Amino acid sequence: MLAFLLHRLVSLIVTVWLATIVVFAVLQLVPGDPALLMLGTGAQPDTLAALRAQMGLDLPVLTRYLHWAGALAHGDLGVSLTYARPVTELVAERLAVTLPLALLALAVSTAAAIPLGLLAASRRGRGGDWAVLGFAQLGVSMPSFWIAILLILLFSLTLHWFPAGGFPGWGGGVGPALHALVLPALALALPEAAILARVTRTAVLDTLGEDHVRTARAKGVGRAAVLLRHALPNALIPVATVLGLQISFLVAGAVVVENVFTLPGLGRLLYQAIGQRDLIVVQGVVVLLALFVVVVSALVDIACALADPRPRAAS
Repeated sequence: MLAFLLHRLVSLIVTVWLATIVVFAVLQLVPGDPALLMLGTGAQPDTLAALRAQMGLDLPVLTRYLHWAGALAHGDLGVSLTYARPVTELVAERLAVTLPLALLALAVSTAAAIPLGLLAASRRGRGGDWAVLGFAQLGVSMPSFWIAILLILLFSLTLHWFPAGGFPGWGGGVGPALHALVLPALALALPEAAILARVTRTAVLDTLGEDHVRTARAKGVGRAAVLLRHALPNALIPVATVLGLQISFLVAGAVVVENVFTLPGLGRLLYQAIGQRDLIVVQGVVVLLALFVVVVSALVDIACALADPRPRAAS
């Protein structure tokens, strides 16, 4: 187990390092002078020179990367040109919206997908199975921003049950804040629920063919007990793997949904930074999202290895 953990740690470090190189290199490929792009063509020469010095653009590319990576290792993402504040402070404020949104979407996705997957597996080849597969196909094919627009049209403009956008803040109470996150969470959760339902169905069907399940059936155990007590627990490892990866996808996917609902989250910050040509914020937010995805993926692998030693032995 120690060797496996060391292997995962080394892989994590290498992946994060490669991610920083990719993020840094992509922003270096922005056409033109990044400082001029951020300030605009009407910038004064002394202001432009000061920003170039602040961003280290007067240094060689390798030196700039080493300075930036060293600051990143100490938790320094730079100072936003637009807000004149450290990027870490901006990110911390916006995560207070993005993380609850992602967790709420994950809870909705899980609560819907696992029962649907069980239903489809228990009704294989019948109407319930086809209905779940149809829902899964529809959910996968519809992008989250389109689902968000449909939800706004139905529940905000027609039924007036939920606000069409905005966020009152947590200072006004948990109830109003969660009420404002319901529709964005649904828009994020439905595509992920479709994927998770199909994974659950496949995993349960595979488990239903194993010897211990057939033995339970031969002993007269009922269908519901076979599904819940014998099939589902053994099918949870692939389900948990996808579920863990969806956490990172939900945080990254919130970029689009937050802009549809004008939520002051991390995605909104990234969108505004791109529009304001604040490349320091863009670079910091993107590398944090990449780091989050890599770390969550590694934690999922470790959790699955602890639950089932077979993949660990194979590796």
